[in-house]
Amino acid sequence: MSKLHGKVAIVSGSGRGIGRAVARKLAAEGARVVVNDLDEGPAQETAALIRAVGGEAAVCAGNVTAADFGERFVATALDSFGALDIVVNNAGYTWDSVIQNMTDEQFQAIMDVHVTAPFRILRAAAEPIRRFAKAEAAAGQEHFRKVVNISSVSGLGGNPGQVNYAAAKMAVVGMTKTLAKEWGRYKVNVNCVAFGFIRTRMTQPIVMETQDSGEVRKMGVQPALLEQLEQNAIPLGRLGTPEEAADGVYLFCSPESNYISGQVVVVGGGIMF
Repeated sequence: MSKLHGKVAIVSGSGRGIGRAVARKLAAEGARVVVNDLDEGPAQETAALIRAVGGEAAVCAGNVTAADFGERFVATALDSFGALDIVVNNAGYTWDSVIQNMTDEQFQAIMDVHVTAPFRILRAAAEPIRRFAKAEAAAGQEHFRKVVNISSVSGLGGNPGQVNYAAAKMAVVGMTKTLAKEWGRYKVNVNCVAFGFIRTRMTQPIVMETQDSGEVRKMGVQPALLEQLEQNAIPLGRLGTPEEAADGVYLFCSPESNYISGQVVVVGGGIMF
């Protein structure tokens, strides 16, 4: 039997990239997954991929920064599958500038998606988790649930041009450690995965990308920087794949992590900071 058989997972930002790989990994291990993306199309594509191999998936499309999103995301899991066992806060993006050029809007937008959105999702999950945990304790059952928050080596070590992103990703670490202490009594393991450089849209060679708002933003990194990272900064000698990133998340969703909580693991090919 798959290790996550019967579990219900919600994964934000799972319409593409690392989030899609996480959703597919959890589904492959037996979890029923609520998929989210800003856009309906990519979310439905991920759900279709899960269903195509015999898994179960529901879709909750929309912007994670919306005030009501956390409640809607959790409700989708409860309405679709009647349970909530795994929360993966993955959604996010970067909007870089050195500090003298960074606007208030830039700073706040990154805080909203990487800090406020996970906070609201976890707040929405608190009451059903408490309710399920009390019923299980009364029945003499020990049932572990999992929260995996996503941070970054930029948060742990800083990164020029990313004062907003680094600040947000370090805040995620504090959130993780606090909830590990608050939710331990409910048998919830709360951990954090800090990604190094993974091959996604955020680490592609620089392109100009049009946002849903119509704004054009620079996405990606300089090709010379990627080459330098692979040659000098990453001991394993290459960027990671989304699937390898998903494996790191899965470690904290598996039963083997039942006595691990409040921890941060770097998935970065040995990168130091």
